[in-house]
Amino acid sequence: MKKMVILTGAGMSAESGISTFRDSGGLWEQHRVEDVATIEGYIRNPQLVIDFYNERRKQLPTVKPCRGHELVAALEKNYDVTVVTQNVDDLHERAGSTNVIHLHGELMKVTSSISPNDPLQIQTLTPEHLEIHMGETAPDGSQLRPFIVWFGEAVPMIEKAAEEAMKADIFVVIGTSLNVYPAAGLVQFVAPEVPVFLIDPKDVPWTSSHRYTHIKKGASAGMEELLEDLGIEN
Repeated sequence: MKKMVILTGAGMSAESGISTFRDSGGLWEQHRVEDVATIEGYIRNPQLVIDFYNERRKQLPTVKPCRGHELVAALEKNYDVTVVTQNVDDLHERAGSTNVIHLHGELMKVTSSISPNDPLQIQTLTPEHLEIHMGETAPDGSQLRPFIVWFGEAVPMIEKAAEEAMKADIFVVIGTSLNVYPAAGLVQFVAPEVPVFLIDPKDVPWTSSHRYTHIKKGASAGMEELLEDLGIEN
């Protein structure tokens, strides 16, 4: 079975109604990046950061996977699929994808403020318990914090994602501006002969020398066209 690696960004979740950070009207317009998405912001005002992610988490049960998420999951019938996502929501999993690498963390998980990437400290919240509060602690006794990779923090899953990219027979990029590194550099690990498809309605800055096919549509319509190109009925 051929290996397909799919890199997804905010444009995929936007079709489910999740606000993107960078677009007009996105979440950054209400909050400074430095305040809610850096370790310095968290140290400065942990209450603000915890409240911000509590609100985002409460949005999750109100949204559903879009057609694009469902078509990505359906590809597992035809390919060995690895999804590498910059998104922190759980929509790929809810759509049925079974092999998802989250580069920037997971909104439904919380962890230690001291050792955020220690598996023993990571807890998964439930739909009945979506909020954490000041004073709630991880097993190591530190304040629970969102299991999110903030700007300036190491991206622990990038090596695994790069290994998957190197094994790809087909590489697909959906709904990402390719502005955020190291995720944007993953295409550099794709073998030169491997076909690359870019699904995005906008022009995307492409810094790689790797040739690609640009499907200039949103995530769902673009996935439908990709499946058609691959000869797969959906």
